[in-house]
Parts: sequence; structure tokens; C-alpha cells
Amino acid sequence: MLRLENINTFYGNIQALKNITMEINEGEIITLIGANGAGKTTTLMTISGIIASKSGKIVFNGTDINGISPEKIVAMGLSHVPEGRRIFPQLTVLENLEMGAYLRKDKEIRSDMEYVFDLFPILKKRKTQTGGTLSGGEQQMLAISRALMTRPKLLLLDEPSLGLAPLIIKQIFEIITKINNENGTTVFLVEQNANLALKCAHRGYVMENGEIILSDTTDKLLSNPEVKKAYLGI
Repeated sequence: MLRLENINTFYGNIQALKNITMEINEGEIITLIGANGAGKTTTLMTISGIIASKSGKIVFNGTDINGISPEKIVAMGLSHVPEGRRIFPQLTVLENLEMGAYLRKDKEIRSDMEYVFDLFPILKKRKTQTGGTLSGGEQQMLAISRALMTRPKLLLLDEPSLGLAPLIIKQIFEIITKINNENGTTVFLVEQNANLALKCAHRGYVMENGEIILSDTTDKLLSNPEVKKAYLGI
């Protein structure tokens, strides 16, 4: 579904991504783990068109999307839940969800809204509240739900557990698995909690200083001595 070939991304003269090559198949949950500053968020932002890569190819469902504007990439079926949630704080929960469906013209928007309310019942209770009045966990649920309202074929998630209580983190990761199982939504997950991410995903990539240093099934990564020592605290 998604293939990155020799992607190089820079911030000014500083190279953030170095010849990144990876692929995501339809129906998979793939995780990218690594330390702070490794280049994980830059990878997602490059895929979704927020940052332009200097060279390489990003092929999504057979189309090279490198250099295409972010809104056109969303319209193609690729949606990004950014680090820090980035909901619209002045808009209500309902209005945030409607913004997620902004590019859609079909008649199933309301049924999709009911679907996300089934996933996150608390959002239904809060639907007339402004996004800025929600707790951190509720905002993360809203950010995921807003992305789901685009009907994504591929969902990019950047640090969904960041700053949240353990109970909320557990709930959000259960939902990630659920939308993958029920809808077949392909998920690319960036997560600093490597243990959690590897238990949720099918395959994983390990990033260090802007380079992919390892890729394997998550079972093998969880038992890899170097991964255990560097990222799992074992």
C-alpha cells in the first residue's frame, strides 16, 4: 500500500532522514520505534506532505505522492493524527468531526459519526463541548475520530500514548487494534512506548539518527537482545 524508497529529508542543512526505505502492506499495523529525535515524526510528516523530501519516492497505492499537497494526499485516503493531537480547540466535538469529513461528498457521514461515537462513547456525551475543554485523553480520542471521518485507507498515528494515563492508553491501543480488525484500516504507528507498540503491531522498523537500522516481525523484535536493551528497558 505504501512504499518509501531512499527518502532524504532535510531541515535547512541538517539531514533528518537518510535513505529511508520501508513498505506497509494493506491490512497491516506497522510500528516505527526509536529514541526521541530519531526522525520518527519527520517520517510521518514527509509521508503526509507536510515536509517535502529532497529526494526519493513515496508510492501510495501505486501513485508517487512525493511533492503532492497534504489535502490531496488526505483525499487519496491517507490520514495523519499528529503528535500533540492538534484538534480545533474552539470548535465543538461535533464540528471537529465534521471537519474530518470536509472533503467527503457521500451520504454515509452520519453513520460514520455514529461509528466513532460507538468507539469512543465519551465523545458522544461531550459532542457539544469545545475541543479545548476536553481532557488530554478525550482530545486524543477526538483526534483519532476526526481522522477516521476521512475514511482513511491508511492511518498515520504519531505518539498516541504521549502524556496519557495508563488506563486511557490501554483503551486507545484496543481501539487501534479494533479499527484494524473490523475495518481493515492499515495503520502506521509511531510510538515511543516500544513495548506497547510492538505488542500491537504485526511488523516493526527501528530508527536511529534518521536511519532504519532494523526491521522484522514484532515477535522477533520483542525478543531481540539489542532492542530489549535499548528500547524495552530489559
